[in-house]
Amino acid sequence: MGASEIKSPEVGLETPTTVDGNSDSVQSKKLGIFFIESDDRRTAFGRGYTGGTTPVNIHGKPIADLSKTGGWIAAFFIFGNEMAERMAYFGLSVNMVAFMFYVMHRPFASSSNAVNNFLGISQASSVLGGFLADAYLGRYWTIAIFTTIYLAGLTGITLCATMSIFVPNQDHCDQISLLLGTCQPAKQWQMIYLNTVLYVTAFGAAGIRPCVSSFGADQFDETNKDYKTHLDRFFNFFYLSVTIGAIVAFTAVVYIQIKHGWGSAFGSLAIAMGISNVVFFIGTPLYRHRLPGGSPLTRVAQVLAAAFRKRNASFSSSELIGLYEVPGKQSTIKGSGKIAHTDDFRCLDKAALQLIEDGANPSPWRLCTVTQVEEVKILIKLIPIPACTIMLNLILTEFLTLSVQQAYTLNTYMGHLKLPVTCMPVFPGLSIFLILSLYYSTFVPLSRRLTGHPHGASQLQRIGIGLAVSILSVALAGVFERFRRSYAVKHGYEGNFLTQMPNLSAYWLLIQYCLIGIAEVFSVVGLLEFLYEEAPDAMKSIGSAYAALAGGLGCFAATILNNIVKSVTGNEEKGQPSWLSQNINTGRFDYLYWLLTVLSVINFCAFLYSAHKYKYRAAHDKFEMGGKQDVSNKRNTPLGGLNRKWKGALDG
Repeated sequence: MGASEIKSPEVGLETPTTVDGNSDSVQSKKLGIFFIESDDRRTAFGRGYTGGTTPVNIHGKPIADLSKTGGWIAAFFIFGNEMAERMAYFGLSVNMVAFMFYVMHRPFASSSNAVNNFLGISQASSVLGGFLADAYLGRYWTIAIFTTIYLAGLTGITLCATMSIFVPNQDHCDQISLLLGTCQPAKQWQMIYLNTVLYVTAFGAAGIRPCVSSFGADQFDETNKDYKTHLDRFFNFFYLSVTIGAIVAFTAVVYIQIKHGWGSAFGSLAIAMGISNVVFFIGTPLYRHRLPGGSPLTRVAQVLAAAFRKRNASFSSSELIGLYEVPGKQSTIKGSGKIAHTDDFRCLDKAALQLIEDGANPSPWRLCTVTQVEEVKILIKLIPIPACTIMLNLILTEFLTLSVQQAYTLNTYMGHLKLPVTCMPVFPGLSIFLILSLYYSTFVPLSRRLTGHPHGASQLQRIGIGLAVSILSVALAGVFERFRRSYAVKHGYEGNFLTQMPNLSAYWLLIQYCLIGIAEVFSVVGLLEFLYEEAPDAMKSIGSAYAALAGGLGCFAATILNNIVKSVTGNEEKGQPSWLSQNINTGRFDYLYWLLTVLSVINFCAFLYSAHKYKYRAAHDKFEMGGKQDVSNKRNTPLGGLNRKWKGALDG
């Protein structure tokens, strides 16, 4: 086998301890000190591809003149698609609970759970969209296909709200009947139809969400000296487009619903999605693409299988040739450069141990490259950070549904203008819009003085700030709910939870709304940027899907928590209402908010530990044919002293 050994400087390197617990007999050699490189390699993916992360056109060919593609102009076409998707998402999330209650005659609790499940599926299944994009379709075609599915689902929901055959009889169904639950319930087939089109919409969103932010970030040139700045600003503008879509959903769509009915409201969402599809396709000649790298699940399975086969092999074995890698800058994975070896999860390194018995042409199920092994390591190391945002997404989900029920009991007049209850969630959106608008002019300069970080704060610090603010938000929500409930009981509103109390303003909710908006800006934007930069080159969509998956799990966790709270705190036989009683004035939403506060504090402590242990990836070190590579991987921990100057590994 034609092979070359690439060695790193051996100064200061110590003898490693093997996974088996034995000391290696190889003196003065660290495991990552040498790589055996060979062209003689049979892989599942072939070698006919553009190397590294070189952008290509829609036909998969290298772009001759990059100046004519990508950049901010291409990104703005992508922003439009995300704006419409978020407008539909939030338009459904805030209106569907009311639609199910007032039109389909479903109880508030079951309506909230149904919407939570819709939100959860639309986000959790984003892993599927990320997989298809990274493995086979590429991000452009994944967006193109799933945005069409999204439009079909919205059209089906519009038909449900427009045609009387899809809804139960509305005659003799006034507010008293709704309170008593005597309105004609929806037939089983009507609910099946509504749930079907809802989940078609969720499936469409699942393909769009993990790809849009990554596809937009792909439009910027990694070799540009201002790449980090462009990327940082891109994710802020990206979330600004998300916020604009949410604001339109909470205002214009709600207005259309009040003035023209449910069919027009849901129809406006379908029209917006149709227009955004057209805009997205118009921008096709401007887009830069990354080639899909083949099935990431296959590559992960190969690493696990190869590591298991060689589980008994020793790093100091006389049979050891070296750690296997192919020569040059290209890896065996389409659209991916090489990844430097690290000492984490050493048991997985056995998948890259080339032994004499492997022969000249080993199967990728027996021997994997260092880059392939490092991909799996990175995916594992990333998990704790988005996992710690599940709690934030749980709170966001609860706020979307529970705070609307709170607002139904409060005075929503602003001067002489009465705002609909379903408009209330617009205020977190407005706070997000304001924060993002002032982010670079206010927050970055102030925080830069404290941290020395060029962007004000590192990605993990921003996530931590968001989680801390979310604790304050949910704690204050509990304080206000206790006051609101006491007021309702004291003034005789305990039995009627749909009657607004004229002397208690709904705008007290703005405190918790604005705080959760601040939390969302810092955590979600920081998480999206963190996952895009830290994910392997050929797994950017899956990396972004981690954020959506955390959002989906947060929605499911909200449903599970609500069901547990209702079953544990309520007793129908004794006439004891649960904390989440349909009559909010006899329930104890304040207890739930304080429970969330305690859980959030525990979660924040887990995040601090995970962030302290996490090491940012090296700056995408690439191996050179016959060159040298320092694999000692001495990196800074991300949560060091705030006043020290941040190293390049922490940048961004």
